[in-house]
Amino acid sequence: MLLFRSEEHARRWRDRSGLTGSDILTLQQAARLAHAWYARKLAPDWRRHSADEAEALFAELGLDPEFWRLR
Repeated sequence: MLLFRSEEHARRWRDRSGLTGSDILTLQQAARLAHAWYARKLAPDWRRHSADEAEALFAELGLDPEFWRLR
């Protein structure tokens, strides 16, 4: 993970580096993802997210489905 001062800065870096297939995740999205992903981690009945559940969560958070596809 690389941190940038703005989405524009990240896009310029991505374009210069020649990377394709990358996604820009804002700090707000990262915080929402972390909260949703780990909210029940300490619950006695916790279980790992299935690929379908994880992809549904990514979609709910507005993440790029092509980049965040697990299957």
